[in-house]
Amino acid sequence: MVKSKNNLEEFIQNLPKNIFSGFVVSLIALPLGLGLAIASEAPPISGIIAAVAGGIVASILGGSNVTITGPGNGLVIVLLGAITTLANGDLYQGYLFTLAAIICSGVLLIIIGLLRLGILGDFFPSSAIQGMLAAIGLGILAKQFHVMLANISIKGDTISLLLDIPGSIINLFHTNQQGIIIAAIIGIFSFLIMFFYGKIRNKYFQLIPAPMWIVVLTVGLSYYYEFFSVNDYPIDKKLLVNIPEDPLSSFPFPDFSMVLDSKFIGVVIAITLISSIESLLSIKAVDKLDPKKRRSNVNKDLNALGIASIVSGFLGGLNVVTVIARSSVNVNNGGTNRSANFFHSIFLVLFVLLFQDQLGRIPLTALAAILVYTGYKLAAPQNLKSIAKIGVEQSIIFFATIIGTISSNLINGILTGILTTILIHVILNKSLMLFVRNIFKPNVLMFKESGVNGTYFISVKNFSSFLNFNKLKQKLDAIPEDKDAIIDFSMCDFVDHTVQENLLNYQEVFKRKGGSFEITGLDRHATSSTHPLAIKSVFSFDKVLSLKRRSTLTKRQEELKNIASNFSWNYTPSKNENTSFLNDFVYFRTKKIDVKYNTISDFDQTYEITDVLFSEGEFIAKEVVRTTIMHINLKFEIPKFTLDKEGLLEFIYKFAGFKDINIKNSSDFSKRFFLLGENEKQIQDFFTKELVLFFESNPYYHIESNGNQLLLLKKERQASTKEIKEMLDYGMRLEKIISSITEPVMVY
Repeated sequence: MVKSKNNLEEFIQNLPKNIFSGFVVSLIALPLGLGLAIASEAPPISGIIAAVAGGIVASILGGSNVTITGPGNGLVIVLLGAITTLANGDLYQGYLFTLAAIICSGVLLIIIGLLRLGILGDFFPSSAIQGMLAAIGLGILAKQFHVMLANISIKGDTISLLLDIPGSIINLFHTNQQGIIIAAIIGIFSFLIMFFYGKIRNKYFQLIPAPMWIVVLTVGLSYYYEFFSVNDYPIDKKLLVNIPEDPLSSFPFPDFSMVLDSKFIGVVIAITLISSIESLLSIKAVDKLDPKKRRSNVNKDLNALGIASIVSGFLGGLNVVTVIARSSVNVNNGGTNRSANFFHSIFLVLFVLLFQDQLGRIPLTALAAILVYTGYKLAAPQNLKSIAKIGVEQSIIFFATIIGTISSNLINGILTGILTTILIHVILNKSLMLFVRNIFKPNVLMFKESGVNGTYFISVKNFSSFLNFNKLKQKLDAIPEDKDAIIDFSMCDFVDHTVQENLLNYQEVFKRKGGSFEITGLDRHATSSTHPLAIKSVFSFDKVLSLKRRSTLTKRQEELKNIASNFSWNYTPSKNENTSFLNDFVYFRTKKIDVKYNTISDFDQTYEITDVLFSEGEFIAKEVVRTTIMHINLKFEIPKFTLDKEGLLEFIYKFAGFKDINIKNSSDFSKRFFLLGENEKQIQDFFTKELVLFFESNPYYHIESNGNQLLLLKKERQASTKEIKEMLDYGMRLEKIISSITEPVMVY
């Protein structure tokens, strides 16, 4: 009851912020809704209907907190194709068929949500999704660039429209129709507003979003001609937004007569696919912006989007998705909960009812300019540049998806991207069977290490790609985000770009919630580029796609380098086979040590922390292990001993000839620790009260002395950088205490 009361008080307290944020978002949603509908060859009001239906339904039933819903950029190409082809060129009848497809798509979204299939968004390669978005951007830009120049009659596919752009520019220079020239100037000027808006850093100017500036200025221009100019408004009505005189009087009814037609089914699948991908990507992105660090319930959100699309379709509106740009504006203007989405819808209704005449004065060229800028952002050259930095194989996937989409449709495009990704993975691994065997295998082991605040450790084996990432994701989602997690890929031969990008998102979430999320085990992998998210593989890249061996450090190695730098110590990432000194320790006597690497050491060679690769057993019983140890060279000789938490490795130590030793006058220590050594008297004398107190008041480590050196080890796995810092602090303090013992026991 108290919690509900507090939630209500918080809701009321934040109400003014959400009303204001909803108002600001509506200023963007109004011109975008009109523009997206017009770009889809649907009635302009249909975009507003989608925003209103989405805002109201999603604010009540949704699973997100600060997202905004409405018509999305990604569906323009699909809806345009549906409206223009389903009725063989009859745009109004095609619109009615498309409304039915939107409703069917809404039903599919509900089913996807109820079956908790929001995870499907993780089964698409990142570069393929980027290619799909770029293709959508090119499609929007290709069509709307001509409209921006007042050429609304031109038709064709994306490629032909792109090739016709020079022709539209030439025609504009040769026309003598004043209305077309002024409309084109408005379009170009509107594009310049969109382009330079973010560069004008004036708080008063930026109170009004760029799209609304375009609306205000273009509507103001029409009033100038009406009241202050001797000439009539020169822009023809066919180049102005057409708003029904009474938008609430009647709604078109969807036509379901094609529901079993293959073309109709293809449209439904395409709408559902793009809606879910666009929404899931947006939800994931907006969660990072949430100042309260909340996570959305994506399946609940898909249910709400499905219901909203059904409502919108029956009212004559477009489908409803979660939109990133408007959601970002919501967060930036203080939106804290779903009520901002609701209020943005209410303001849109008021705009349509109160400013119907003003909306009819907006030139189509101005709205087209907004969409041209949107298309440019989706297909901007810097996006390709970012992809290329990750690796040449990602560029191949990116372009394959674009070509497949532009030459065919969005579904074929994304399938092309997926198949290209799979083919590249097979080529890079030089083994079809390795890929096939591990497509959907779990290959993931998770356990929580001992202690109240024990670290969650996840080991990934064999092969990790976008196809089997869900197995890893299930484990990650089970970890509280305020805890410590270590993801170890040392037993994994291949890790693709999509997996690493998703893990980066987890790192950000854990960091915001106060936990830590570290990735280890990638130091031995080759990469396709120096980018930190490049494909990682233990197979040589030298002869595959002209790729090369890793030349830069992993993120963990960079952090290790920083640790060494903070102490003004040395850091050596390369492998070193000089590990013979470890053979003097009991722990390594039955193990075969291969190499040490990632070594941090001081200039006096007193302290050394290093990763060690070793194996136990042979043939089919052989197990390869990677761990992190600390090695300390002492200034004098001390007794030989091993110290562990009571019961740990007891059998091994007894087998090696050691005996459990009790420390006099410290029964608690003897109960908690298992102390072994050859010379009981010397060891008892060596363990002074100060040393015993140190061990009792600090975390447990396996500690071993060979007489001249100490070995510290905590887990039989690579340590995270946080654990390395703790081990370093522990070892240095231990060495200082041992050095401070005035009469160390000498071994004769």
